[in-house]
Amino acid sequence: MRSYILLFISIALVNNFILAKFLGLCPFIGVSKRRKQAVGMGLAVIFVMTMASAASWAVYRFLLAPTGHNIFYVLLGDGRPVSDFDFTFLNTIVFILVIAVLVQLVEMFLMKVIPPLYESLGIYLPLITTNCAVLGVALLNIKDFGAVHGLAESFAKTVLQGFGGGVGFLIVIFLMSGIRERLDQMEVPPALRGAPMAFICAGLMALAFMGFAGMGQ
Repeated sequence: MRSYILLFISIALVNNFILAKFLGLCPFIGVSKRRKQAVGMGLAVIFVMTMASAASWAVYRFLLAPTGHNIFYVLLGDGRPVSDFDFTFLNTIVFILVIAVLVQLVEMFLMKVIPPLYESLGIYLPLITTNCAVLGVALLNIKDFGAVHGLAESFAKTVLQGFGGGVGFLIVIFLMSGIRERLDQMEVPPALRGAPMAFICAGLMALAFMGFAGMGQ
C-alpha cells in the first residue's frame, strides 16, 4: 500500500506533468483564465488520462508486446518464437488512436450533458487529443510498468499513475486560474500581460512544487 501512495504523490506533485515534465502546456495556458473552465478541463483530463492508461496498457500487454499473453502469439504462434510477434514499434500510433477515441467520448458527453462547459472549453477540448501529457502518461506507464510480471500489479500501478497525473494537472491548472483571476484585477505592465506573466507564474509554481521533492519516488 505504501508504494501505491508514494506513486500517487510522486506523479501528482513531485513529478507533475506540467511543472516538472513540461507536458500539456497548451491547455494549461489556454484554459487557466477562469476557475470554472479550469476545473472542467482538469476533470476531463483526469478521465482521459485514467482511461487512456487502462486502454493503452491492455493494448500493449495483449496486442503489441512480445509476451506469452499476446493474442496473436496465442492464436498464430504454432511453435514460432514470441519475438516474431513484437509490435511495440506501433506504440505511439496506437496510443494516439486510443486517446482520440476517448476524447471523442468526453466531447459527446459534455455536448449533451453540460453544453455551457462544452462551449466554454471551445477548441481546447478536442485538443486534448494532441495533449502531449496524455500521450506522455501512456508511454511512461509502458516504460515503468510494462515489464512488470504480475498483470494485476502492472495494471493497478498503470491506472494509478494515469489518475495521479490527471489529479496533478487539475491541481496546477486550478491554482493557476486563481492566480490569473487575481492578476486581472491588478496593474500589470503591458509587455507582461497574458502569456508572459502566465509563464512567470508557472515558473514560480514549479519552484514551489520542488518543495515536495523527497516525498515521492
